[in-house]
Amino acid sequence: MTGAGQGRFQRLSSELKRLMSRGVDRPLADDAFNELALRVFRHQCAANSTYRRFVEARGTAPDTIRHWTGIPPVPATAFKHVRLVAGEQSAVERVFRTSGTLSGGERRGEHAVLDLDLYRSSLLPAFRAHLLPDGLRLPILSLVPSPADRPDSSLGFMVEAAMHALGEEGSDWFVDSRSGLMEQRLYDALRHAEAEGTPVLIASTSFGLVHWLDAMDRHGWRVRLPEGSRAMETGGFKGRSRSVTKDALYEGLHQRLGVPPRRTVNEYGMTELLSQFYEPVLTEGEAEGGPTARRLVAPPWMRTRVLDPGSLDPVPLGVEGVLCHLDLANAGSVAHVLTEDRGVAVGGGFRVLGRIRGAESRGCSLAVDEILAARRG
Repeated sequence: MTGAGQGRFQRLSSELKRLMSRGVDRPLADDAFNELALRVFRHQCAANSTYRRFVEARGTAPDTIRHWTGIPPVPATAFKHVRLVAGEQSAVERVFRTSGTLSGGERRGEHAVLDLDLYRSSLLPAFRAHLLPDGLRLPILSLVPSPADRPDSSLGFMVEAAMHALGEEGSDWFVDSRSGLMEQRLYDALRHAEAEGTPVLIASTSFGLVHWLDAMDRHGWRVRLPEGSRAMETGGFKGRSRSVTKDALYEGLHQRLGVPPRRTVNEYGMTELLSQFYEPVLTEGEAEGGPTARRLVAPPWMRTRVLDPGSLDPVPLGVEGVLCHLDLANAGSVAHVLTEDRGVAVGGGFRVLGRIRGAESRGCSLAVDEILAARRG
């Protein structure tokens, strides 16, 4: 990227940080979002020749697009094959990788980040608004590995940023990627919170919580955390060995930890996106129909559409399709990302319904082929 391109990115990044500093409660008008999205898109086309060729192969020139919905989205799976950086590789500050292993030839997706401070600026307002809306500073007890243990985990980075900016004394890590869940240490921390009357925030993947509840059952442990305690869970409910429903997990947290379902919040994020979605249950109350009827909401600097997985055309409201997100925090990579998740739009947000089946994903597969062809030039 030229000096002019680097300056353009820095100006965009600074402008986006100012926008994010206003928090998530101030809406961003559609025309203002559109203007920013087009500027980010044109910067990315100028700074990444592979992405520009991908756009042009879809029969359009970057300067002719007038609305963000016309920006061709890049499939999330393309991050497994192409280093999507809107700038110089030497300027990358961190590379985050999707979960998984290299066994069986599977490749992990990589998101190269040019500005970690932009990532912090995006994640903190949403974390604060949806997990700490009462303004409390709580000890954050993490059931995900720390960045010192897993430096390529975007989730670990997110939790560490929240600990430093929003957490209270007593925040700590209770999972090691080598030895797993530190059961006794976590139990002692929870019992201390119970004895001291100190509410805590537990941050975990869904199956991290399942494993912890299994350990409590195995040891015969029970805790009643103080009023005001809460939990953040992220990820799906299908594990390698079994599936657990959302209702069952939330009820387990209630019975064994004393955290009621109305104080357990789902976070939906992806390594390929630098912003996250949350259920607004702590601010709006429980949805009619319980946890499975909740919706996820975006910060003002994101937009989500539901598309037909074959044609990639928008589907009518209430119809299932593949989720597609435009995240302005991705200014340093690719902002418009097509997921492999099924979802449905509902009242100012959306629900995630599972993964797109292979037979449904013709449009996604064609887009992957096109981005690989663009890389080859």
